[in-house]
Amino acid sequence: MATRKERLQSIAETIKDYRAGEIDEPSPDHVDRWVRQFDEGVQREILKEMDHVLKHTYINKATVENFLNSLATNSKMTGEDPCSFWRGTNFLDIQGGGNSQREMLAKLYQCLRTQCGFELDNCRGATSRFIYIDDAIFTGNRILNDLRTWIQNTAPSNAEIHIVTMAFHRGGKYYAEKKITEAAREAGKAINLTWWRSLEVEDKKINVNKSDVLRPRALGNHIAVKEYAEALSFAPHLRTKDGVGEHEFFSSEHGRGVLEQEMLKAGANIRKMCPNLGPYQRPLGNMVLQTLGFGSTLVTYRNCPNNTPLAFWVGDPWYPLFPRKIN
Repeated sequence: MATRKERLQSIAETIKDYRAGEIDEPSPDHVDRWVRQFDEGVQREILKEMDHVLKHTYINKATVENFLNSLATNSKMTGEDPCSFWRGTNFLDIQGGGNSQREMLAKLYQCLRTQCGFELDNCRGATSRFIYIDDAIFTGNRILNDLRTWIQNTAPSNAEIHIVTMAFHRGGKYYAEKKITEAAREAGKAINLTWWRSLEVEDKKINVNKSDVLRPRALGNHIAVKEYAEALSFAPHLRTKDGVGEHEFFSSEHGRGVLEQEMLKAGANIRKMCPNLGPYQRPLGNMVLQTLGFGSTLVTYRNCPNNTPLAFWVGDPWYPLFPRKIN
């Protein structure tokens, strides 16, 4: 069994390029300072499970670049002449908040320079084909808001949109696709969506027992958790069966259970420590619906989404594992 020192080193190595150039490189001491905020008796289990989870859900810079490079010449998307495809494609830069789309576009342009030898100015398609790119899709609200506004205002009457993302959560994808289709119908436009991703994350309520996100089996006896749950309009939707998720992000039911309980307890406590958190900043992550939280463990080298547990990213007086850049 790995020692505490080895776990700390392994986690630090996995996330070493997190916000590289903006903050200090995560070190074993940094990880240790974060985990010491939890009860001593569970720190070893948290480190063990986080080590396993982050090896599956932390998306580093090299992974993004490899995905975009492979997509640039993917015949299923581009056909037999990738450079002609890209020359005839329009790139949407319409994100309403944050810089993830702009930064992902910059990386895609770099791939196209390498693969096809042309600049962005050469990619102004006369076709009705568009690319919408973002690093990940969680609830689906961001892509929905971006595309709904674009459809209402500037989209042509017929458009083919390729949505490119490193990962999407199935519930968010389903919700966004449904609402975008409705928006197009209301605007009297024909919009066809095609999705390209490296990873799908199961988070649908109907598949809770196969979920790849944090979905506790029980609330436990922690006072702050019970108070939070009792204030919700509906009872939390809990797992009813053991499992490590469709993609086995979790190492075991025991390890998963520890992580779910400890992130839930810490999140409930953090809400008390930080009264300025908004109502949607739920213990297990940002969510408009009244739940325990979104529960994703997906983090990219660029930033930590607020849909992950509060214990991942909230700052002072809590010490975050992933200091978050606020949009």
